[in-house]
Amino acid sequence: MARSNPHSKSLSELVNELDADRAWLLEQIDGGRWPELRLDLAALERELGQLLTKTSELIEEGENLD
Repeated sequence: MARSNPHSKSLSELVNELDADRAWLLEQIDGGRWPELRLDLAALERELGQLLTKTSELIEEGENLD
């Protein structure tokens, strides 16, 4: 049984907020905003998605992220 981390709820909330921001960024990119930055923003969105996925996995496993 994993130990309860007092920071896990706030960390989970932060991850959820960042994921919502990532989704908004993707919508903006797909909608044609900032065409001159499209490739860089798409790369940023992918990397952020990978970071958030890994962080979510660690939270679920009960890893200590401090």
